[in-house]
Amino acid sequence: MLSTVSDLTCNVNDTALVFEGGGYRASYTAGMANVLLEHGVYFPLVCGISAGASHTIDYLSRDKWRVKAGFTLLPDNMPKAGGLRSMLRGHGYFNADYDYRGCIEDGYMPFDWETFSANPADLRIQSFAAETGGSVVWSKADMPDVFAMIDRVRASSTLPGFMHPIQIDGLTMYDGGLGRGAGIPVRLAEDAGYERMVFVATRPAGYIKKAPTAAEKAMYKALSHGSEALYEAMVTRNERYNAELEHVAELERDGRALVIRPDVMPVTSTTIKPAELLISYEMGYAQAQRDWPRVEEYLFG
Repeated sequence: MLSTVSDLTCNVNDTALVFEGGGYRASYTAGMANVLLEHGVYFPLVCGISAGASHTIDYLSRDKWRVKAGFTLLPDNMPKAGGLRSMLRGHGYFNADYDYRGCIEDGYMPFDWETFSANPADLRIQSFAAETGGSVVWSKADMPDVFAMIDRVRASSTLPGFMHPIQIDGLTMYDGGLGRGAGIPVRLAEDAGYERMVFVATRPAGYIKKAPTAAEKAMYKALSHGSEALYEAMVTRNERYNAELEHVAELERDGRALVIRPDVMPVTSTTIKPAELLISYEMGYAQAQRDWPRVEEYLFG
């Protein structure tokens, strides 16, 4: 299952790869990620938030099996990985203790740390600190071992109410989509100095995030556990996300971003039926094969 890579050089010198999050919608974009790996496209910087953070580390390990399995095979290991029984047992709808550290420790989802750490490419992933209301960004320099790495991926992915948060450096960390960019991580690449990027989105063209209803605001208040910063981040996310879509559109118009959007999205962020997730993966893989010529043109002319 683990990849064995002898030549770890990057063959794209000026362009970053950026993955949007979206829970199990990432089953679709996993197919897109694997088409890039199959074509031997290796970026010098890979960025992601939430589920996109999982794609980020798996892409840098160059392990096509794990890219796919993380969003199609892991949910087959219920209730360890999550689901209603997991939630009733107090582990959360997504069992973060197992889905990150646990599945590596027991060998169900091994991670190729040797290839990841030897890969000269860097990464950026983002989380949100409840105490400060600020975004925290990590690179490979913050990941001295596999568990420091996977804890930060978990921190970037922790949806309030669905997963138990983790503390890092004394701060309670939640999903990076609550912070800067509201879930669209193109600023991570820009802040790192990249003027070009391939952005793999999990929402089809034309998607606009709706304002929360009164009932949803009440739910956010309960989930914030007294953190005004966390509540404000949840209640204003739609406005910030939609504004960031405008920034992506500007990058696209200027030729600074190639945006790969799903034709359709057959699953939701909380879909955990393996058969449906596998179909989603295959749909994303088929679209990526079809889209490959324009990706190749953008990257290599």
